[in-house]
Amino acid sequence: MNWRKWLRRSLLGGLVFGLALLWLVGSAMTRPTNAKVRQFTGQVQDVSIKSEPGIVLAGSYWSGSGANSPAILLLHGNGGNRNDVANTAQWLDAQGFRVLAIDMRGSGESSPAGKSFGLTEARDARAAFDWLKATNPNAKIGVIGFSLGGAAALLGDDGPLPGDALVLESVYPDIRTAIFNRIAAHAGTIPAYAIEPLLSFQALPRFGVWPSRISPIDALRKFRSPVMIVGGGADIYTPPGETEAMFDAAHRHGELWLLDGLTHDEVVRSDNPTFRKHLYEFLVKQLGRPEAAEDSATNRSRGSNDANVTRLAP
Repeated sequence: MNWRKWLRRSLLGGLVFGLALLWLVGSAMTRPTNAKVRQFTGQVQDVSIKSEPGIVLAGSYWSGSGANSPAILLLHGNGGNRNDVANTAQWLDAQGFRVLAIDMRGSGESSPAGKSFGLTEARDARAAFDWLKATNPNAKIGVIGFSLGGAAALLGDDGPLPGDALVLESVYPDIRTAIFNRIAAHAGTIPAYAIEPLLSFQALPRFGVWPSRISPIDALRKFRSPVMIVGGGADIYTPPGETEAMFDAAHRHGELWLLDGLTHDEVVRSDNPTFRKHLYEFLVKQLGRPEAAEDSATNRSRGSNDANVTRLAP
């Protein structure tokens, strides 16, 4: 064998090996991450919701303070489950809101299934929204989605969830940017330029769509109800500039908040009293005040330190 044939075969073998390795990486990124969910406190009940054939969602439902109190759907991020939003759920319950937190497919105690960065999870979000609406037919409904959960609230086949208000926390603008940022954060910018397309375009064989279909920022442009856009000032996966771009896509119809010093995963766990005060006020303004709810959220927040909360738009 001459050296040219050896080189060609070596290059071909290296290419095949590299593509196979990246396919395995894509498989790891989309694998189920089911896990046991802890028991919650308060007036909460376990619920099961059918999403589509073969997919049953596990959830927790807090019934709030009154029959017509506003209802909130909480959607967790990639690799998480409803444990991640439990503190927010219990805080909202304490204010009198009705709250539903679910495990999306392949997460928590829901049916095992591959993940798709919010694309097929959008069917879970819609099933949960419809359940919450049927359970509370006279109530306005808001949605709070973190990262993948926020994408799921936007990427439905029929467009974004028809909520009366939407809170998006650390939501990526499009799948190609999300993958690029994650590669760049761990391997550097140059490898990200080379590897990102080979991962992003796996959307076609895996999900049957081009990467352009997985674009929360495009879907957000179709949403006309008020939106609160929230991001972390130290988020390297969804940097502040991308959070600001999401707000622009929402026609500046709502509020934009950056939580200074918080990374991507820290945003969903933030219990900053000033931010919670404004979140409460936003929800009450758009959805109405929970029946028989006390103003404890506002009272607890008076005099708090604004140092790690930046309001960029009214």
